[in-house]
Amino acid sequence: MSIASTIAVSGMTAAALRLQISASNVANVDSSGPLPDSPSAGSAPPAYNALTVNQTAMSDGTTFATVTQVQPGTVKTWDPGASYADAQGMVASPNVDLASQAVQQIMAGLVYAANAAVVRSDNQMTSALVNVFV
Repeated sequence: MSIASTIAVSGMTAAALRLQISASNVANVDSSGPLPDSPSAGSAPPAYNALTVNQTAMSDGTTFATVTQVQPGTVKTWDPGASYADAQGMVASPNVDLASQAVQQIMAGLVYAANAAVVRSDNQMTSALVNVFV
């Protein structure tokens, strides 16, 4: 595989991870739980902590993606009907901005498609070069 394809594949991998994490954030947007310091937590599961993807450019031109928790991962919201709500009716909800997640998903799709085009072009150029010498 050429360096151009290697770089493009690393971009495709990062874009796929970005889409996966964004989809997880959207799917869990309503997965609230007790506040971390709440005495009413009981056996309720904790709230989903929102995640983000960080990309690092490597010296060889590729990109490396890692997943970390958004800080803060949860925010206080009012839900007095929840069994795990504190005395003021507050619960921990995932710190997920749906508009930002929509942008992340669109961006991941476009980045993936652009990198796939690089792989296709590299493959076509390599094939043309091989055909010249055959």
